[in-house]
Amino acid sequence: MIDVGIVGGTGYTGVELLRLLARHPQARLRAITSRKEAGMPVAEMYPNLRGYVDLAFTTPNDAKLKDCQVVFFATPHGVAMSQARELVDAGVKVIDLAADFRLKDPAEFERWYGMPHACTDLLEESVYGLPELNREAIRKARIVGNPGCYPTSVQLGYAPLLDQGLIEAGHLIANCASGTSGAGRKAEVHTLLSEASDNFKAYGVKGHRHGPEINEQLRRIARVPDSRRNEVSCLFVPHLLPIVRGIHSTLYARLNSAGQDADLQAVFEAFYRNERFVDVLPAGSAPETRSVRASNTVRIAVHKPLPDTVMVLVVEDNLTKGASGQAVQNMNLLFGLEESLGLDLVPVLP
Repeated sequence: MIDVGIVGGTGYTGVELLRLLARHPQARLRAITSRKEAGMPVAEMYPNLRGYVDLAFTTPNDAKLKDCQVVFFATPHGVAMSQARELVDAGVKVIDLAADFRLKDPAEFERWYGMPHACTDLLEESVYGLPELNREAIRKARIVGNPGCYPTSVQLGYAPLLDQGLIEAGHLIANCASGTSGAGRKAEVHTLLSEASDNFKAYGVKGHRHGPEINEQLRRIARVPDSRRNEVSCLFVPHLLPIVRGIHSTLYARLNSAGQDADLQAVFEAFYRNERFVDVLPAGSAPETRSVRASNTVRIAVHKPLPDTVMVLVVEDNLTKGASGQAVQNMNLLFGLEESLGLDLVPVLP
């Protein structure tokens, strides 16, 4: 059994972790921290966990995180990097669901997150945790930076095309939309029911912090070094959907001559043939967010609306494959378990 600690268990990614780990056959929950809610039974805050999680929230000082084998950080940006050194030195593996270990460039991190990085040496050794594209490196990691929800959908949508060199990568366009749970559990006006319901809008139009993460990883997939970074550039625009869970990404790219001659459906099917959590839909399909709700599955459809243009449609649950499910997937890899263990989840309908 793997002894597990969770730092920041009161948010949406925290409760999603609890939902998944409570039924994981090889995970044993040891500690769940919250300064504000210390002493409160988890099931009192989240009644869906009644009968599955009998722990109470504890303060970080009382949590004995060093006795765990892996600690998940479901916290705001900046928390994991302030505690990672102590845990790693104690032999604990760290999986951060925030952005502390996603970007490799400390200056880029500071630019987008407004704080200097606290442990640049650990940042250098951290591994980006998108299993379908980085599996072997994850297996050997001590620190995993769990990808953002939007970047997961964008990378999985573009990866077969970039890997095979089928598109002009200098001007990619990603129009992506997420449910309100992507903003977290904090109270904000724009996620109030009266504000978000019956509405659809773009945000972060001048630049969003997931943009540099997307571009850094797309360059890696395309095997383009930072010195030629302009060769891969994705214009990313997020939107807010009037739903709770789900991401829908519509990706566009110009096909090069090789791409125009390729059987794109066959390319995607071959690339993801052995991936348990990526479902390439039949030609002509249009995936729906409800088809992946509460599951770790990504569904992808590829279209060729013009002879020189490819359009990829991607859906995922932002809290599961976009966050906590992917984190559990990474945990399985870190400990040599079957990657899908605890994640064979049938999506919820209606």
